[in-house]
Amino acid sequence: MRARTHSVLAASVVLALATGPLAAPAVAAPPAAASRSADQDGPNEAALRAALAGLPNQHATAALVRVCTPDGHWHGSAGVRDLAGDRPARPDARFRAGSVTKVVTAATVLRLAAQDEIDLDAPVQGCLPDLFTSEFEQPISVRELLNHTSGIKPGDGLGDDFAEVYAHRFETLTPQQVAASAIAKGPEGFTPGTRQQYRNIDYTILGLLIERVTGDSYASVATRLVLRPAGMRHTYFPGTDPRIRGPHNRGYQAVEQPDGTTKLLDVTEWNQADRWAAGDMISTTADLEKLLTELFRGKIVPQPELEEMFTTPAGVPGAQRSAGLEYMEVDGEVFWGKSGARYGYSAVIGGTRDLSRTLVHSVNATDAKSTERNPVLDAITSAALK
Repeated sequence: MRARTHSVLAASVVLALATGPLAAPAVAAPPAAASRSADQDGPNEAALRAALAGLPNQHATAALVRVCTPDGHWHGSAGVRDLAGDRPARPDARFRAGSVTKVVTAATVLRLAAQDEIDLDAPVQGCLPDLFTSEFEQPISVRELLNHTSGIKPGDGLGDDFAEVYAHRFETLTPQQVAASAIAKGPEGFTPGTRQQYRNIDYTILGLLIERVTGDSYASVATRLVLRPAGMRHTYFPGTDPRIRGPHNRGYQAVEQPDGTTKLLDVTEWNQADRWAAGDMISTTADLEKLLTELFRGKIVPQPELEEMFTTPAGVPGAQRSAGLEYMEVDGEVFWGKSGARYGYSAVIGGTRDLSRTLVHSVNATDAKSTERNPVLDAITSAALK
């Protein structure tokens, strides 16, 4: 595979960091730790090491990377465990995977569809009649929730900017409250299935649907149908627990001070209950690599339901999202994957459908929710594709 000079997966997601001036953290940068078993045609170890060099810096405090090709596998880590000392980042660390959770939610729905417990063409209003109001006259299918063409408006959050949500970070906003607030706003006004709008609310409602049809909690069903079959032993859904259980590297958010300087604020502990089936999962890079490979091999979602994850909605202009995934074509190759970002943490999983090249990374980004490009993420993605 020839070298590429721009991002494939990271370019389409909100993982980039602000590039404003920041003071580098006053800690030593340990060398990138790595392990590799490959021949000379495997992952480009030199490029990957270079991409991780210099951490921690103003853009990220730690990074964990896994790249796999038919000729070899490389995984490495760099940065620090926390800014209170110089202990190297843990390569086995758990982290907030953000919207990568949607891959698991989509796979869970599709497993239930394969078991004839969910009809992808059925109107969700009929499945959740106590949620929807009479304003939603046009039927919204389960499939349209999966591929973000539902036309349901976003639900409420705990604030409109970082300062506000940070102040409420230990409070609980339930998925039911989020869904009810979205439905109360009425539909967007277009025919479901004709426009794609990426929103968490679609997957929050899918989580409610999973619970309704199974009579069990979302976390229990997703663990039984997806996490366990994939061998994801270090992944879990935290609910209202603000902590990251087990080994982890702490996450930080860059916050501008009144005097113009920037402070890195610890955002590791945070109640993510409102993200739920749309983005509260905690995982590891090894587990997310298992999810990617087992999913693409058809070991979790059977055919023909698996095709939903590699099919964008027909007749929808500019649609790049499918059930749980998104795609981008670069130099004639199509990559499928998903990104996720919570304050302090950015994650990406992705690769070619035939698994000829895969990339999984977690970056402790200092502005993970920014829409600006992140040089650390770009460097990792570029190196992974060389």
